[in-house]
Amino acid sequence: MNTPETTTTTAQQGVDRSQLIDLALRVLTVAALLFIFLVGVKTLGGSFKLLGGGFAKGLLNVTANPILGLFSGMLATVLFQSSSVTTSIIVGLVASSSLSLSGAIPMIMGANLGTSVTNSLVSLGYLKNQKHFRDAFAAATVHDLFNILTVAVMLPVELATGILEKSASALATMLYGTGSAMSYSSPLKAAIKPVASGIKALVTETAGLKGVFAGGVMVIISAALIIFALSFIVKIMKKVVESNKGEIIENLLSKNGYVAVGFGALLTISVQSSSITTSLLVPMAGAGVLGLNTILPVTIGANIGTTATALLAALAGNVSGLAIALVHFLFNISGMLLWYVNPTLRQVPIKLCEKLADRTLKNRFHGIAYIGLVFFAIPLSLTFVL
Repeated sequence: MNTPETTTTTAQQGVDRSQLIDLALRVLTVAALLFIFLVGVKTLGGSFKLLGGGFAKGLLNVTANPILGLFSGMLATVLFQSSSVTTSIIVGLVASSSLSLSGAIPMIMGANLGTSVTNSLVSLGYLKNQKHFRDAFAAATVHDLFNILTVAVMLPVELATGILEKSASALATMLYGTGSAMSYSSPLKAAIKPVASGIKALVTETAGLKGVFAGGVMVIISAALIIFALSFIVKIMKKVVESNKGEIIENLLSKNGYVAVGFGALLTISVQSSSITTSLLVPMAGAGVLGLNTILPVTIGANIGTTATALLAALAGNVSGLAIALVHFLFNISGMLLWYVNPTLRQVPIKLCEKLADRTLKNRFHGIAYIGLVFFAIPLSLTFVL
């Protein structure tokens, strides 16, 4: 005879088993999507080689001007709504020698700027709620202003000294090996290569396309694979994160700033999107649960965590692809050193966010104008002028 306790235990075991099966399916799905992502990055490198010298020349004309490179990276990220997609494509370009390392650096910085538009758009949902709008908008612009301040310092420093390029190149060579080691093929590469080669054969042999047309079709296919894989990884992991909001809040409030940086990084690596991490903070700030002093380190961690995607993409490339992925990582570490380590400088992005939020609270149009100018009007106008 089943007692209530026995029935409860059996039901609990059923729930635990169901949760384990669900977790296993999620892990297997994400692993499959990561493989598709890497195939897309590998295919992308081959597609640019088929496009020929004309494409390379046009790309070099864009990246010859660092400001134009910065805003092209920013616009691409605003359009894709994902810095992960932009940086993965840049890694593929650099790995295939279609884009120089120095020319790609401003584009990487621009990708960091573009990804922060998502938070600002989320905060506009509070426009009609005067009580919570200021806090939500201030929280959203932490990501914007932190990235803007970091680019304002690091882009001139990089152009003058090349410190990011030199540091990343040295580190990539140390981790990956010298140029002679580029032919090393890991088991992962060995698994990816036949699939990427199969896609190329499908386009060039089965479909009979040649030259620029073949390259263009392969660009579309590889971009579709990258976007598809990352989009579904984000959706799968977002459900996991949203179901544990209470734990997220508790972890953020109970730890110190540097633990919050690590928490933001790990959360972003898990969901493969800094926009999700930082966007989750906006409603928490609007509800008065989190303050800017807590949001800033989590945002910095999210910036660092999002570099994992480019580092992952570099697995399908070579030492040059790894170098530009490391530039992304070192750029965000530099931002933390500039605007968080020193308690006085830490207040600079926070104070700017508060002032901007105060102005927007007085006139809601200022908030809309800020988003329109910073993320659309200025990049587009400067792109055409330059």
